[in-house]
Amino acid sequence: MKKLFKGFAVAAALSVSAGAALNAHASTETLDKILQEVKQNRISEGKINKQREQDFLSARADKQALLNKAKRDLANEKARGDRLNKQFKQNEITLAEKEVELQNATGTLGEMFGVVRRSASEAIGSIEASLVSAEKPGRAEVLRSLAAAKELPTTRELEELWIAFQTEMTESAKVSTFEAQVAELSGEINTKQVTRVGNFNLITKDGYVVYDAANKAIVPLGKQPDGHIFNTVADLLNTQAGSYTKFYVDPARGGILRLNTQRATVEERWHQGDTVGYIITALLAIGALLALVRFLDLLMVSAKIKAQVKNINTPNENNPLGRILKVYHDNKNQDVENLELKLDEAILRETPRIEAGINIIKILAAIAPLLGLLGTVVGMILTFESITLFGTGDPKIMAGNISLALVTTALGLIAALPLILLHAIVSGRSKAVLHILDEQSAGIVAAHAEKEKA
Repeated sequence: MKKLFKGFAVAAALSVSAGAALNAHASTETLDKILQEVKQNRISEGKINKQREQDFLSARADKQALLNKAKRDLANEKARGDRLNKQFKQNEITLAEKEVELQNATGTLGEMFGVVRRSASEAIGSIEASLVSAEKPGRAEVLRSLAAAKELPTTRELEELWIAFQTEMTESAKVSTFEAQVAELSGEINTKQVTRVGNFNLITKDGYVVYDAANKAIVPLGKQPDGHIFNTVADLLNTQAGSYTKFYVDPARGGILRLNTQRATVEERWHQGDTVGYIITALLAIGALLALVRFLDLLMVSAKIKAQVKNINTPNENNPLGRILKVYHDNKNQDVENLELKLDEAILRETPRIEAGINIIKILAAIAPLLGLLGTVVGMILTFESITLFGTGDPKIMAGNISLALVTTALGLIAALPLILLHAIVSGRSKAVLHILDEQSAGIVAAHAEKEKA
């Protein structure tokens, strides 16, 4: 249509132009040509419209065919859904009937199936954690498959369960050696000979090791047990087959050994005393050294005095008795009273040398427990400060301060006891020397008095 109108417009325009041209040039041929073009355009437009109408009718027929096909497919699917629904209900009924038949067919075998699954489930954890698994890994896989099974176990599977239990019992009574990967404290992994003592302990030439069931690895202890326990490892490794030796076992499969690694050593406990503990230790060392020096000095003096006693007439000034005898020889002409005073004066001069340092040992023995008490007070102050700041929710926060309080008290007593004993020994030795001097002095005075009476 648009083309038709366009043709008319063109024709009109051309007519106007033609009229102008007629007026200008008076040509009739141009009008004939325009008329022919208009007729041809009308014929072409009619053909185009007729072709469009045919295309539309053809497409409409195709859409109707597709619609009819879709309706047929929908009806077929609805019929198929009804059939499947009926079949599903029938299958449910069949399944219920089969389950009843299965229960009737299994009978008491169902109870056995439950026992097998329960036994397998309970045994998985103990066998995986067993030290036997360090030597014979993978034994729990059969049990795990039995525990997860949904059908009745076969005869072979029942035998595998039996073998698993029998192997555990048999190996628990053996001491066997095998090679395995052992982790070191440095992080390295080396192949070593590991000796398994029943189901209790694993040992190597380096000491006790433990089995980490979670990672399926043999790992070392952070710290080996005490020496008397550790030494039995070498004794066991060097023991010949058929002989016996003493060995410490851990019935907790390494649990007690792990707890032992958390126990503080003597050195660690000593460091818990902190500054007060170090001072107490220094006092003990000073007192012990002083007591040793004084004791050795008094032993030498006693030996010289004993030698001097055997030779009274020849005084030697390298010992206290010789110096006292020298005073006597220098004052033989004095009367008894003056001589006694001279000798007493000589003994008093020797006394400070003999008793030198003994009172210091006594003072140190008295100071040590007082310092321990000071450490106790300081530790309790810090403990209450921790309680004030952090509360009592975590006892580990207070443990360090309580250790300070208790360790310093113990150190004070530990230092005081030997110092008191050393003081008593040194003091007794000095009194013995002074007693000899007094005895010899009294004898000299008595002999001098007898000479004067004679």
